[in-house]
Amino acid sequence: MLSCMEMCVQLFLSVFKDLVGSEVTVELKDDLAVRGTLHAVDQFLNFKLVNVRVVDPDKHPHMFSVQNCFIRGSAVRYVQLPPNEVDVELLQDATRREARSS
Repeated sequence: MLSCMEMCVQLFLSVFKDLVGSEVTVELKDDLAVRGTLHAVDQFLNFKLVNVRVVDPDKHPHMFSVQNCFIRGSAVRYVQLPPNEVDVELLQDATRREARSS
């Protein structure tokens, strides 16, 4: 049987996999935020982004030339998703199922 944490990771993984090819913004714990096209995500919620742009290039000028990046899941603070591409009902149903089984 899966733990609650494992089920949450699987839920988020399926959401992120559905968004491959979409533009997302990833904010890191060190306050760097990058926007790019989600190319891949793995079971550790590591992200690979292509066509990367830094959200605040004045604050992070050393990142200006970065075009592709791999972001370790443990460094991620937030991921901003395109609102029109997220199946909110699917997430709500999965959350309700999880709450009932706990």
